[in-house]
Amino acid sequence: MLDNLESNYNCANAGADLHRLKQELSELRGQGAEHQEAQATINRIENQISFILNKCDINHSSASD
Repeated sequence: MLDNLESNYNCANAGADLHRLKQELSELRGQGAEHQEAQATINRIENQISFILNKCDINHSSASD
């Protein structure tokens, strides 16, 4: 998970960041999200992915693994 995403996010990092975030999300989902803390982390990662996709104007369907 990225520490801090702000409006000045550098889209040049989007490819690597999205790849890393999607890997983390996949691992967390594989472990199950039964605990509130785990679900909160999953939600935060999903929000970070959405932020990058929107900020960098990346088509959601082309950003799939």
